[in-house]
Amino acid sequence: QANDACKCNGWKNPNPPTAPRMDLQQPVTNLSEPCRSCGHALADHVSHLENVSEEEINRLLGMVVDVENLFMSVHKEEDTDTKQVYFYLFKLLRKCILQMSQPVVEGSLGSPPFEKPNIEQGVLNFVQYKFSHLPPKERQTMYELSKMFLLCLNYWKLETPSQFRQRSQNDDVATYKVNYTRWLCYCHVPQSCDSLPRYETTHVFGRSLLKSIFTVTRRQLLEKFRVEKDKLVPEKRTLILTHFPKFLSMLEEEIYGENSPIWEADFTVPAAEGAQLVSRPAAVSTVAVPTTPLFSKKLSNSSSAASMDASTPEPLPGRAGVSPALGELGPSLVPPGAGCAALLHAPGEKRKLPESLTLEDAKRIRVMGDIPMELVNEVMLTITDPAAMLGPETSLLSANAARDETARLEERRGIIEFHVIGNSLSQKSNKKILMWLVGLQNVFSHQLPRMPKEYITRLVFGPGGAQGGGGGHKTLALIKDGRVIGGICFRMFPTQGFTEIVFCAVTSNEQVKVRVGRWVGFSKDIKVPKSRYLGYIKDYEGATLMECELNPRIPYTELSHIIKKQKEIIKKLIERKQAQIRKVYPGLTCFKEGVRQIPIESVPGIRETGWKPLGKEKGKELKDPDQLYNTLKNLLAQIKTHPSAWPFMEPVKKSEAPDYYEIIRFPIDLKTMTERLKNRYYVTKKLFIADLQRIITNCREYNPPDSDYCKCANTLEKFFYFKLKEGGLIDK
Repeated sequence: QANDACKCNGWKNPNPPTAPRMDLQQPVTNLSEPCRSCGHALADHVSHLENVSEEEINRLLGMVVDVENLFMSVHKEEDTDTKQVYFYLFKLLRKCILQMSQPVVEGSLGSPPFEKPNIEQGVLNFVQYKFSHLPPKERQTMYELSKMFLLCLNYWKLETPSQFRQRSQNDDVATYKVNYTRWLCYCHVPQSCDSLPRYETTHVFGRSLLKSIFTVTRRQLLEKFRVEKDKLVPEKRTLILTHFPKFLSMLEEEIYGENSPIWEADFTVPAAEGAQLVSRPAAVSTVAVPTTPLFSKKLSNSSSAASMDASTPEPLPGRAGVSPALGELGPSLVPPGAGCAALLHAPGEKRKLPESLTLEDAKRIRVMGDIPMELVNEVMLTITDPAAMLGPETSLLSANAARDETARLEERRGIIEFHVIGNSLSQKSNKKILMWLVGLQNVFSHQLPRMPKEYITRLVFGPGGAQGGGGGHKTLALIKDGRVIGGICFRMFPTQGFTEIVFCAVTSNEQVKVRVGRWVGFSKDIKVPKSRYLGYIKDYEGATLMECELNPRIPYTELSHIIKKQKEIIKKLIERKQAQIRKVYPGLTCFKEGVRQIPIESVPGIRETGWKPLGKEKGKELKDPDQLYNTLKNLLAQIKTHPSAWPFMEPVKKSEAPDYYEIIRFPIDLKTMTERLKNRYYVTKKLFIADLQRIITNCREYNPPDSDYCKCANTLEKFFYFKLKEGGLIDK
């Protein structure tokens, strides 16, 4: 400083020069020259910096630039709350320049992180929780969507407290204002002011902030992508416009759901829900002769379904597809006379990929024979008239109208509605819900005459216990013109990964609109471990255990539309293939010359159509050893990735079955077969098939017929014989 009386602003020049031209060399300032503001020598202004390092000088100069930027921001900003934060940071940096100290935000804001788990951890937990059962490629897609969402959130500008106040009158505005101030000080302003320590929004904030901003941010994000869709590459366009909205809808349920596990500090994915190669969740059901059919509708997720009560009627969310909770929860048991009791279960335990099978091999096997998605997308763009598509008719006047079209149209017009309801002893009962519950009790009692009315009343009206962590019974009510015409009473067991369906019924006069007399999709071939549901659902003498398989990737409520579009795609693909091979060959003249017959492969153009010799060549031994080796290697790899192959992957351990090798004289397993294949043991296909059949025979010889092992053997046997026929290794 020149002296204590000097009021020089330092870097501020009252008469700033015009912007210098970059193409002209600027003169170097001499410290002996006078200051343009106060007239003192420039050296007097920097005398206190003589012993300061160059690094520190650069830091202070950076703070000077940041102060200038903040000064401009204060004058440009119109929002009062934001302007106050800018001005506070402006004064903070000026003070730090004078004191040559590090800027530290003081006051009641606290220090980051402000909440645990943070947003990033919660979103990654969500991906694990909802998508860990998917195949690796699809699971990676969900992971990429989550990273894209987190990246957008880190650079997204939040709405001001005043805007939040106008939108959310009942929310805690004071809490949001604190979080908004924290976001400005630690995340937003530091993006342009390097002097301030910067943190990622998703690293320092958690569920509290996300709940406040998600609804608005989601709408703005999707709108931004829609506006800029033409700038996106085709692959990203499909991902963002098709999958991202569904991803955000599912995430929204976990953000606002009261019992979502993804925000727990000790969150872990249960083994039953872990990642696996096969993504087909199954379901179990014991079925007596039902008087009404099971109709499939979308349930909300486990957390929201468990929290609904008589005070809040909850309409089902959008019906674009089956929710993951229902897709991950599967099987069902039905006592005699009780419509059904369904148990919808999650996929089996995580299985490691065998060492001999690489991930790339597994991926290649899974998509073998598939039509490239690029071609399918290209064909779909040519389908411009939905009315001209093949498949179930959508016109109600057509004789071939889709079975579910009437119900779909009635729901679209508001004639019928679906609500998940339940009774509550802790909150004031809603009259409409109680009337619906009475209607459900009447429907169940009339359609299920063999069930005691007291039992039906207790389950429909009772709040239920919390066995298995699923809470009490809830009912999916089908409402038409304000009255109940059907319903499904169910109970969820999230910790066990299944849902029990206790009653399922539809009034007699409405049964014409649903399939009656048979259980669609149910099978006696059970894949669910008995330990999963034993002790959680009641077993009845004479009940038949069955399984219903649900795939979370299939929107069952739109199945007829999907089939229609698939048929049209196949039709277009056939037309394309025909256009490629459409070539007119001259007629055959050999028959005029007395030839009675010719080999079909000698017909000109026959091979170009994709025709391959069948019949006699099927089942013939492959002469080429390399061709045989590659065929068997491919087949064995497919068998090993089958979900029922897990008991046969390695040799049986004596510690697990001490008498196994006394009973089984010729043990064999898939690991041993892999080693034999590598050593070129299988010189004929008969040796290979014999070993496969030996695995099944040994299993049936050692284990009881109703054991899980024998069930796996039965399923695997059907699979590999189907593959043997498909590959031409045996006759059909």
